[in-house]
Amino acid sequence: MTALQPPKALTIAGSDSGGGAGAQADLKTFLACRVHGMSALTAVTVQNSLGVSGFYELPPNAVAEQIESVASDIGVDAAKTGMLASAAIMTAIAEVVVRLGIGPLVVDPVAASQHGDPLLRPDAFEALRDVIIPLAALITPNLGEIKLLTGVEVHSRADMEEAAEALLALGPRAVLVKGGHLPTGDAVDLLHDGSGYVELSAPRHESIHTHGSGDTLAAAITAGLARGLGLADAVREGKTFVTGAVAGSFPLGAGLGPVGHFWRVRDWPPV
Repeated sequence: MTALQPPKALTIAGSDSGGGAGAQADLKTFLACRVHGMSALTAVTVQNSLGVSGFYELPPNAVAEQIESVASDIGVDAAKTGMLASAAIMTAIAEVVVRLGIGPLVVDPVAASQHGDPLLRPDAFEALRDVIIPLAALITPNLGEIKLLTGVEVHSRADMEEAAEALLALGPRAVLVKGGHLPTGDAVDLLHDGSGYVELSAPRHESIHTHGSGDTLAAAITAGLARGLGLADAVREGKTFVTGAVAGSFPLGAGLGPVGHFWRVRDWPPV
């Protein structure tokens, strides 16, 4: 009997040596969301719970070859991007994604770590905006990235709508404005595809241990798309998963701990 293949999702992202974010977070999330995870690494970061002390880019052709290798043999049902490091890497990624028709593509426009450490070369931001974002089925910027991309500072629901319109003008098919860091009761995100708004609300869990939460949300959405969900349903499922992961976060090291990617299956602490 031939076993059925699971859906397949690809992350194009940097490696986090601490295991809480980047490709490591994406692969953990893919597994927890019932898809087979694959990776194309763009860079190796030197980081732990205290921050990023350095990163080393892979050659652009090495990134593109990783993508082509898995796409041409195994296949890709959905993909996401994370840390892309440089303009040259982004150009190489865009070429292979377009040529092979890889998608739907979720773009998490990573510009800095949660500690504020930069994860983009100075020449890369324009390429992120002009080369990568127009390929996206969905982009998932945080509030800082929204300001960098559009100049809009988000403090309210009206600001979220203004930001969503400005982001949509950059060329993606849909945008998710994440409001988790706003000082409101619940954690409210706003999905916009040009035809209307979908508000997604979840209880806020107060924790400083949220390393990798943005990567995890984007990866969970990607997993839903790989399983054939429509965009709104995939985003709802992603929101549910990251909410559980934040509730299941834990301290690790001397700084910021990660969200709990295995919150659905863990058996500790003892009940």
